[in-house]
Amino acid sequence: MDYEQLFERILRRVDDDAYLATISPMSPAQRVALQEIEQLRKNPSVSAERVRAKIDALYAEGSLSRPTYFSALHVLAASPKVKDYAEAARHAASQEMAALEEGGPRLPANLASVDRHRGVLAFLNGHFDVALDYFSRAFEREHNAMNLANVLATLLRLGDEAEARDLLRQVRSSLAPGLVNELNARIARDPDLQLLQGDDLP
Repeated sequence: MDYEQLFERILRRVDDDAYLATISPMSPAQRVALQEIEQLRKNPSVSAERVRAKIDALYAEGSLSRPTYFSALHVLAASPKVKDYAEAARHAASQEMAALEEGGPRLPANLASVDRHRGVLAFLNGHFDVALDYFSRAFEREHNAMNLANVLATLLRLGDEAEARDLLRQVRSSLAPGLVNELNARIARDPDLQLLQGDDLP
């Protein structure tokens, strides 16, 4: 991949206020529902079938939108509980169609989620160049620390530590302070970003 082009995609300046105004925040009900699902998914004593049943129940009661429903199913399928990457890919495709059908102000965020999920599948299967492209696209659609952290982690997995450090320096001097602070917090706790943890903060 042309890293100059990648950096341009990541560092392209945006009007933060205008950008944020185009994406509706996720509803409190969905946030609570996703937190509940995540707690179950990470609990080793809870089976994948029970997590799936909870996702179905939350969707049936209206706590999850259709795109978020398929997103939750993808995360479960790709998780260590299941590791069914073909099923996870099918859920990502269903999520994309649901996002397009729903449209509205959350379309960029929903499509960014699809890109992120596809990037995760590529990453887990060792296709890091493909993962890098998906994660970069996700960040273009939704400027958040999680998407940017995925780009950095993939650069490190590709062995491009110098490029990851260069991008991190540019990000810290170019992007919004709130995003940078959240990224710094992710770097401090994410094992995939351990090589960046010794970098001095600005």
